Amino acid sequence: MAAPKIILPEKGKNNILITSALPYVNNVPHLGNVVGSVLSADVYSRFSKLRDRPTLYICGTDEYGTATETKALETGQTPKELCDEFHKKHKDVYDWFEIGFDYFGRTTTEQQTVIAQDIFLKLHKNGFLEERTTTQPYCEKHESFLADRFVEGTCPKCQYDDARGDQCDKCGSLLDPFELINPHCKVDGATPVPRETTHIFLRLDKVQGDIEKWFDVSSVEGAWPQNGVSITRSWLKQGLEGRSITRDLKWGTPIPLPGYEKKVLYVWFDACIGYPSITANYTKDWELWWRDPENVKLYQFMGKDNVPFHTVIFPGSQIGTNDKWTMLNHLSTTEYLNYENGKFSKSRGVGVFGDTVKETGIPPSVWRYYLLANRPETGDTQFEWKSFIAANNSELLANLGNFVNRLIKFVNAKLDGTIPEFQASYSDDSFDFPNFIEEVNSLLAEYVADMEAVRLRAGLQKVMQISQKGNLILAGRLDNANLKESPERTKSIIGLALNLAYLLASISSPYMPSTAASIVKQLNAPLISITDKWTPDSLAGGHKIGKAEYLFTKIDDKKEEEWRLKYGGTQATRLAEEEAKVKKAADKLRDKERKKAKKEAELAKKAAAETGESSKSAEDKKVGAKVEAGTGQNSQVELPLRGAVPEEQAPPPSAAP
Repeated sequence: MAAPKIILPEKGKNNILITSALPYVNNVPHLGNVVGSVLSADVYSRFSKLRDRPTLYICGTDEYGTATETKALETGQTPKELCDEFHKKHKDVYDWFEIGFDYFGRTTTEQQTVIAQDIFLKLHKNGFLEERTTTQPYCEKHESFLADRFVEGTCPKCQYDDARGDQCDKCGSLLDPFELINPHCKVDGATPVPRETTHIFLRLDKVQGDIEKWFDVSSVEGAWPQNGVSITRSWLKQGLEGRSITRDLKWGTPIPLPGYEKKVLYVWFDACIGYPSITANYTKDWELWWRDPENVKLYQFMGKDNVPFHTVIFPGSQIGTNDKWTMLNHLSTTEYLNYENGKFSKSRGVGVFGDTVKETGIPPSVWRYYLLANRPETGDTQFEWKSFIAANNSELLANLGNFVNRLIKFVNAKLDGTIPEFQASYSDDSFDFPNFIEEVNSLLAEYVADMEAVRLRAGLQKVMQISQKGNLILAGRLDNANLKESPERTKSIIGLALNLAYLLASISSPYMPSTAASIVKQLNAPLISITDKWTPDSLAGGHKIGKAEYLFTKIDDKKEEEWRLKYGGTQATRLAEEEAKVKKAADKLRDKERKKAKKEAELAKKAAAETGESSKSAEDKKVGAKVEAGTGQNSQVELPLRGAVPEEQAPPPSAAP
């Protein structure tokens, strides 16, 4: 098989470079991680390619840093072994979700070292780096300096008890780890102590003016979302300060300065450089993408917690080199996707994660549809099993699936699978074809506008609205009686509807690629570009279509409770454990009562023998009854009510930039 053609920008064309936040390598992504970055970027990439633009979608795993080094120590692996394991896990998850990367790389490469060190040395040469001796948290228990985010405690500003040493996720305040109340090491819980160490700082304060000028233009021209604008503006308003870009670690990009042999570049400085370095591993001509701002537009997708690294630190680093760089044009950020009014938590088993989603047996298209229909674009959204099942049954199956399946089946059954000759200009008292085409084109124009602005939820809504129009033209008009009594109108409706299905294949393809592939297979035609205007003449009379196949299948409503219990995490598990503990306590108490009753019976029997009384005295009978029943006075134990144990919650793990 021939190697795929390398995608390069072309002069005079709208060249689009797309990145999604590099997922940190030592965790498995949950649904919120997936929709917030890689899935959203994939939708726009597929759309852009169907608009016939040179489009490159780059991503990869972010592999350096404290978290990787620490977890490798915990698991007994080398950092490289850990990264190899999780790089594959991430790739497997994204392959299942049908994410169409043009290249999925990683940051632990020679190209990363070359490009990151080049940027570092140019910043040093241009006076944007400064050496400082600082006091940092040090864990005496595992003998290591701690990255700010590996110190946890209570936020001094809002009292949130799960703040990190770099920032509070609740109030958004930037923090110093020594500001935290009751700080502790995330790795082993020990209280960190201050210790001096020398590091290199990026003087963002010296480049703030240039960052602001760039931000003022890019955020307007690229139509950044409000949360991206607000977060960036907040950083700039507070005033940028020097930020440490080195760490006391072994696992990372080496620092190309004497005296720093035992330190590496800080992952937050290093990670965004992964975008050009991964591109360089894709093609030796990477600079055609990354050093041509006049001809390339850069689109970046991420969760809101990654915004400052893409809108302040990385652009500041690019500007400080004095080199020409392709810089961020359009920013697409999301809020949080929560799980059933709680938080995803891998450690507690709460929610659906990339390595468990396939266990449901529900195909990727349904998952992609639901996640994108609930994409947290302007505020947090919820994943709920009830609405997930409803989205499949009441929207996908009843709307899009019904339209395509009913149409293809009828043509195969009544017209030998051949599109009849038809007139797109047909009109009578019951149906106005030209007006219908105009209505579809109006929705298509809205779809294109939404997609260009990366309003992905709105774009998906337009797809379903166009599909619903298809169902409306078939309602009461596609049956044997109409075919016999009004053949011209019925055949025109069939021809029009098949061409509408062809349009739906293209505009749904960015969202549900395998569903679109099934539609074009049934139509026996290739996927076509998304144009500004639809004309129902791509499939002409005489064209032979394929056989019908179901796009979607009904999900039993009973699955809701099954899945909620399965993915409910430790809440459900703890309830079962509590019930087991109560049962064990009850059994223990019953055993104690049995022994007590047996002893009382023996004493009564002995006393009866000594007095000549019957061994079956009234008291003995009473005790015997206790023994027979297996209960005592205090043996009845009340089980806790379901839901009595409060659900533990944790913020969703976020991808690194």
